[in-house]
Amino acid sequence: MSLKSQFELLAAYNQWMNSKIYEAAGNLSATDLAKDRGAFFGSILGTLNHILVGDTIWLKRFATHPSCFNSLRAVADLQSPTSLDQIIFDDLRSLTERRMWLDLQIIDWIAGLSESDLNFVLSYHNTKGIPANKRYSSLVLHFFNHQTHHRGQVSTLLTQACVDLGVTDLLAQIPEETYV
Repeated sequence: MSLKSQFELLAAYNQWMNSKIYEAAGNLSATDLAKDRGAFFGSILGTLNHILVGDTIWLKRFATHPSCFNSLRAVADLQSPTSLDQIIFDDLRSLTERRMWLDLQIIDWIAGLSESDLNFVLSYHNTKGIPANKRYSSLVLHFFNHQTHHRGQVSTLLTQACVDLGVTDLLAQIPEETYV
């Protein structure tokens, strides 16, 4: 399986898991969603906003890749987050709408990448202004890993709120293979 195919799998997994998490979060009241549960970003809502903030920051960086400008133009046009703990949306409905839209942008962006695009070295500045030059494929892997890390936190917070997500393993999204 090519690296691009791996990223397509991760993009589909991202969309599937976000759908499950947002559906589960919809079973909670606004008060329960905003309740500080001692997580790094406080609440379920705070952590979901952080994932959206991180995705937005990275996708705006990824949009500077010469072959990704068009596929990520709509994301590049979004207002830049001001901090990693910014609450972009304080209600689940609006957050869900943006999440669903962003997940489609991610799937389309990954689908448009070529294997050679993944070898590009991306120059960017982190949120503290420190410059970096890193291989695009490694940054894309970090992007998906960051989502998974924080969705794991949300999964724990939902469990603490007595909401069961069910199966969350990537394995559930890996297709069966047939022998030829």
